[in-house]
Amino acid sequence: MAKRAAAGGRRRESEDAGGSGRPADMDVLQSLVTEILLAVGEKPGRNGLLKTPERVAKALAFMTQGYQRNIDHLLNGALFPIEYDEMVIVKDIDFFSMCEHHLLPFFGKVHVGYLPNKKVVGLSKIPRIVDVFARRLQVQERLTTQIAETLKSKLNANGVGVVVEARHLCMMMRGVEKQNTVAVTSSMLGAFRHQQQTRLEFLKLIRRGSVGDSD
Repeated sequence: MAKRAAAGGRRRESEDAGGSGRPADMDVLQSLVTEILLAVGEKPGRNGLLKTPERVAKALAFMTQGYQRNIDHLLNGALFPIEYDEMVIVKDIDFFSMCEHHLLPFFGKVHVGYLPNKKVVGLSKIPRIVDVFARRLQVQERLTTQIAETLKSKLNANGVGVVVEARHLCMMMRGVEKQNTVAVTSSMLGAFRHQQQTRLEFLKLIRRGSVGDSD
């Protein structure tokens, strides 16, 4: 028990620093999954469950790999100087994350906009930044602000807007059991917070149909 508590303490410290950088301990994960199967009344030795601890360990390692990602390394070489001061938007970014309260998935779309300040980032890097933070144990509110604050800081952008729309299995499968509920969170920084016109333009543009959508 003390060992697990100490591990939890290290996790909280590394969370503040943006991740531990250490790969998941597959042996520990498999052992714990076996304990869970026993605790819920199952038989880990039966045919259908023989490989389950290994599969679950691999799935958890994949879904929490964001702890091992470094934003500076991800952005290396992808910031480009340019005299462009109009809004850049990448919308409808699919994401999947894990609720830290119940270890159940939540998923949906992220919409990101920013006002460049003499440099832009490669467009593919924005979904990758979303994945860095989504692939951790999360709450939607923190996920939203982490994406926005990271872009604002790393780009020195004049403004950043992030909107996240998600469905949470912890609400759909248990608890209130409302299958059609969508949670929406936003983070507006810089010009997106202080200039209503900029904010409204961003919100209007992310509501438009995507390229290729039929009228």
